[in-house]
Order: sequence, then structure tokens, then C-alpha cells
Amino acid sequence: MSRLQPVRGTHDILPEDGRRHRHVVETARELSERYGFAEISTPIFEFTDVFQRTLGETSDVVTKEMYTFQDRGGDEITLRPEYTAGIARAVISGGLSQQLPLRFFAHGPMFRYERPQKGRLRQFHQIDAEIIGVAGPQADIEVICLGAEILDNLGVLDRTELQINSLGDAESRHAYRDALVAYFGAHRDALSTESQQRLERNPLRILDSKDEGDRALVAEAPRMEDYLNEDSASFFSEVVAGLNALGVSYSQNPHLVRGLDYYSHTAFEFVTGELGAQGAVIAGGRYDGLIETMGGTPTPAVGWAGGIERLAMLATGAPEAPRPIALIPVGDTAQDAAMLLAYELRRAGFVVDFGYRGNVTRRMKRADRIGARAALLLGEDEIERGVITLRDLDSGEQQKLTRDALDAALNSLY
Repeated sequence: MSRLQPVRGTHDILPEDGRRHRHVVETARELSERYGFAEISTPIFEFTDVFQRTLGETSDVVTKEMYTFQDRGGDEITLRPEYTAGIARAVISGGLSQQLPLRFFAHGPMFRYERPQKGRLRQFHQIDAEIIGVAGPQADIEVICLGAEILDNLGVLDRTELQINSLGDAESRHAYRDALVAYFGAHRDALSTESQQRLERNPLRILDSKDEGDRALVAEAPRMEDYLNEDSASFFSEVVAGLNALGVSYSQNPHLVRGLDYYSHTAFEFVTGELGAQGAVIAGGRYDGLIETMGGTPTPAVGWAGGIERLAMLATGAPEAPRPIALIPVGDTAQDAAMLLAYELRRAGFVVDFGYRGNVTRRMKRADRIGARAALLLGEDEIERGVITLRDLDSGEQQKLTRDALDAALNSLY
């Protein structure tokens, strides 16, 4: 097998895909700034313990999907599989707990050793939003609304469904866990092998199972809402009341869970039916116990992550590539003057494609191939007369202009 190919599960982001990716990131960044989120960037790799302690040593990500290696100094390092743990680590190691509350926006590549499929790669990219240090449901409402507004601006919201559930506080979760263990334990032989293993270490994850036999059992399983204590029920009521007040539509999904103990209260996903099995485009929830689990002071937090590749597939309104101006020097003696003109026009804000070689015919063919809006021809005659030939490549009209008149004429073409 040739090694001159991308590694399985990775791909090159070529210019057209790059524009769509950039559209997702820039839309999310602009809206996050309106909500008061500051941009943060954490390292692409961390000490493995950052993820083992936060994702859980028995989670699928840790046991099957992390890219982990020893560096030359003997430290065990893991490529970032998700953003939240690194951001939480930054809050602790950077002493940011003194500045609460914090609102962070981030974007960048993640790495998981998964079976590649539509919308899921081994190197993929995410946008991420976190509110750290706010215990009340207002933060949950705000991050969900931010996600909805980003999706709306990308033209995706009306093709998704916001699914929401409450995981309750620690007391409620423990009561629910006991109920699930009792229920699934009575049907142990009917569970898939994977769910039998989950029953021992993480019974809430059985609710995520895709196995048809498991799903039949899950349909009759106890529901979290029946085990919420008064405080948890009140918290969830405030979240949904806030979403109602702001006109954010949602449906309650009692099987939407997060399997780790530091998650609590709100869990949510924006799900689409247009990407096959990989339907979640934004997913998140409240993780009040995470920073304490990592050794920091107890700090409430809530956030979400969204897959850029998935959003780029769905998004509308990505800007088209700019139509450049093709600058064509005619003859070797015009090269220096043309280079200077390209420099001046770029400084003035124009996109200029400089023809480096070939005769005029070949360069005009290139201008047509790249979709140039206009061509500027500069030869000995133009230099002697102090003019530039401007050819409108849409209409075919041509005129000779002084340098002083050129910028206005170009602006009129766009």
C-alpha cells in the first residue's frame, strides 16, 4: 500500500472544503463573542492522565479510541480527543478560578481511533463553548441558546431537533443508577455482551446501546425523571422554562445520558436525520464535578462541542471563493512593473492572481479557469504611455486607464 496517501480516517481540507469549515468557525466565533465568550486554545496533546481521569478509565474513548504514546522523555502523552478536559486543566493550571465566571470559545482538531464513516473521522474538528463557574440554570439556557443561534445562522437549525434530558444531582443519579442495575440485572441474559459489561461499570451507558435487543429492554427501563429529587426537578423546570421563554423548541429524550459521574442536571443534543447514524451536530451538558475530579476546587460548569465537518456538510451560505483580478505582464520587460502593481493592488484590498509565465493566450486561459473577474494587461506600450489595459472578463469590454483611475474602475466591477 502506498504511503503517499492520507492515513485512514484523515483527509486533506482542500480550498472549497476549507471555505465551508472557515464559515462554520467564523460564524460560531462571531456569535460567541456577542455572548461574551473569549477565545481560548489549549495544546493539541496533553498528559494522558488529563483524559483518563476525566473521561473515565472504562469509557470507550479511553479504552479504544485515544491516540496515546510515550514521548522521548518517557512521558505518556495523548492527542486531544475532546476539548473540555483540556480547558478544565487550563483553568486549574492557569489559576483562572480566581476570575470566575469564565466563558470560553474554542475550535480545533481532535483525534480518536474510530471506524471512519460519514461525518466521523480519526482526525476531526470541533467548535466548543463552555461556561465555567455558574451553578444556576441560566448558564445551561445560555449555552443552548448560543448553539441554537449558531445553527440558525448556518442554515441548519430547522433541520435539527434539540433533545434534552435531566441527569439530576448526585443523589438523584445514584438512585436512578440503582434502579437501572436492578432492572437490567433481572434481564441480564437478554443484554448484549457489551451491555452486560456496562452493567457492571457504567449502567447508564446501556441506554445508549444501538443493539436491537438492548433497545427493546431500554424502552421499558425506568426513566430518570421518576428519580429526580425536588432540587433536580426544579433545576430542570427552570431550564425548559427559559428555553420556552426564548422560543427555543425542544423535545425531551429520557434516554439521553452522559455516563460519567461528574455530569449532572442538563444533557442535550441537536440532532439531524441528514447524516445517517452520526446525527448529533452539537452535544453537551452540565459537568459540575469535572474540575474537582481533576484536583481543582469544586466548580460548576456547562458546555457543548459541535463537529465542524458535520456542520460544514449541512451549512448553507458559505461564501464563494473571491473572483480575483488576473494581472498579466506582456513581455519580460513588464515583469517588474507588473509585480509592483500587484503589490499595490493587494495593499488596496484587491485579490490579485499574478501570471508568472506563459504567453498572453495561456495566461488568459488561466484567468478563465480560476474565474477571474477582470484581467489587467501591462506591456511595454502601456508602461511608456503610463496606462494599464483593463479587460472586463464578463462583458469582454476593454479600456485603458491611468494608475490613478484603476482602483475606482476595479471597484465598480464587484
